[in-house]
Amino acid sequence: MPAQALLPVLLLCALLLQAQGGHHNRKRMKNTQLSTEIKACEKRIKIYMCKHHCEYHQECQANNICCSTFCGNVCMSLL
Repeated sequence: MPAQALLPVLLLCALLLQAQGGHHNRKRMKNTQLSTEIKACEKRIKIYMCKHHCEYHQECQANNICCSTFCGNVCMSLL
């Protein structure tokens, strides 16, 4: 391949990588996506906590996560 054609091909490859979000480790990205899933609460909750419903972890206050219980998804303290 002539040297004049090599530079545009390399530039095209670099642009395609940026369009796809850069060069990332797919396994690491998969683990990040899994950590956002709502899982069952590890602790037993009190009945009054059932009024703090959530769908995402971001809806809960600091040091709280959204987890699944008998009354739906609720915000629960990590501490």
